[in-house]
Amino acid sequence: MPTATLADANVQRNGRRLRMLVALIVLFLLWWYLLGVVDREAYRAEQMSANVMLSQMRSALVVRGAEVMLARDERLENQVGLNPIELLDQSWSRYLGLCERALPAPGYWCFQNSTEKTTENRRRGWLIYQPARPITLAGRSSRVDQPLAWAVTTDFADRNNNGQREQEERLTGLKLEPVALQPGSVQRQDAEH
Repeated sequence: MPTATLADANVQRNGRRLRMLVALIVLFLLWWYLLGVVDREAYRAEQMSANVMLSQMRSALVVRGAEVMLARDERLENQVGLNPIELLDQSWSRYLGLCERALPAPGYWCFQNSTEKTTENRRRGWLIYQPARPITLAGRSSRVDQPLAWAVTTDFADRNNNGQREQEERLTGLKLEPVALQPGSVQRQDAEH
């Protein structure tokens, strides 16, 4: 009889090992699925946050453009390159202010001056966002190491649909226009070129 109990003990031990292996495999698969869900949600959260910030800046620029057009002593051309974050009434935890380094940390925004002149009352330049993960903002795809930038420009009534402003086409407001950054430096280029 001792051999039967020894065989039963081996079967029970092997059964426990098999159950433990199956439990570990199930836990691993759940962990793997959970990591995918967390990554997708982090992607969506970052993209939604950046899009909300862009839409609030665009709204503030519409208001600012209307104020400038109603004021007799201001011109829309003088607003080109302004920091759109300064138009918002709230502060953003992801906005670092002026870019101290060439680019902000991943997931953060900063404003890059286009000139080093301190005689101007307002800073001129462009807004830079360094994505923490590959995202798409306002139709622009980006990698983690590829920052996205926008500058405040004037909008105009393009009557002949050529994309360039002629003398007879009047300015209609302010807008955020995407700009491209040259690799290795923070210099403005037109996004179309």
